[in-house]
Amino acid sequence: MTQVLVSVGSNIDREFHIVEGISALRELNPNCHCSRIFDAEPVGFEGPNFYNLVVEFQTDLTLTNMVVALRNIESRWGRKRDSEKSQDRTLDIDLLTYGESVRLQDPTLPRNDVYKFAFTLWPLAELCPEQVIPGDLQTYAQAWSTFNKNQALWPVFDFYL
Repeated sequence: MTQVLVSVGSNIDREFHIVEGISALRELNPNCHCSRIFDAEPVGFEGPNFYNLVVEFQTDLTLTNMVVALRNIESRWGRKRDSEKSQDRTLDIDLLTYGESVRLQDPTLPRNDVYKFAFTLWPLAELCPEQVIPGDLQTYAQAWSTFNKNQALWPVFDFYL
């Protein structure tokens, strides 16, 4: 089994789509662990705020099959692969890590979002604070402690489904 960390976000009917996204991830493994849900302003465009969280689970899927499974979940809820990057989303699910894999080609692992966005790093620091970031010497908690926290982000509630 391989540990997977994924980010989940939505800013269109966000409560509904977050619940549906988590339910779909639980079809891959019912023993998912979820961070709190955070309310976050969109980065790079104007639009409604997002709900974001990080989900951890174990999988038997290969990396390729995991990417396909995540894209299929997004597609089920209206995500178009050819759409613009910075726009409103019904459901956005990104593979952050796949075990200890470090890759520079698509999919890049760990995903750069780990270091780039508060709505990814803060939930990671809460969900698995002492876990070392693959290919790095620091834990998620250490990375969060030195992160420039100028991105607007508010904890909303714990996720229970």
